[in-house]
Amino acid sequence: MIAGAHKTNSRVWVTAFLGLGSNQGDRLDHLRRAVFALATHPEITVQEISGIYETQYVGEGQQDPYLNACVCVQTRLSPEVLLVVLKSAEQRHGRQPDSHMMPRPLDLDILLYGDEIRNENLLTLPHPRLLERSFVLEPLSEIAPTKKIPNSGETVVSACAKIRQKSKTWLRKCSEMNLLPEKISASKEDWRAALAVHCY
Repeated sequence: MIAGAHKTNSRVWVTAFLGLGSNQGDRLDHLRRAVFALATHPEITVQEISGIYETQYVGEGQQDPYLNACVCVQTRLSPEVLLVVLKSAEQRHGRQPDSHMMPRPLDLDILLYGDEIRNENLLTLPHPRLLERSFVLEPLSEIAPTKKIPNSGETVVSACAKIRQKSKTWLRKCSEMNLLPEKISASKEDWRAALAVHCY
């Protein structure tokens, strides 16, 4: 069994951490809809959501700033199937194929999946650039400060402190924004109701 997993009704639930980003269109709306889609998926339960950060684009060329956040979920999906769910959500929000490192309305990544370590063509766990990105580590440190990163052994909060000293890009917490209904609920119906209020 994967470390950090437990069984419910003979099926394994695994704790995973996901990264969310958007720098096209209504960025907050894209992130909100992505969270609600996760929360209403029958094989995913949202456990915790970070605050939202506006961040400078990291990479070659120029792009508009991103909104970024992290979500902790429990899921009975394998990492491969979870990745398909995330990529399908990106496509529904208008992300084009082969748009890596290009502006995009929605970017969803698996950062950590239990304590699993993989290095495959389509899926690397933990996320291969996790330790290099302040825009991921800052929101992740809000919801999982003491979580150990499997392939390095250091905690998220320690990795975040290191990247703060090295990073030359800006970010700011958007305290006026949030991705939550009034409370996180285990009820899918509550999340669907929140979706109707916040997104339509």
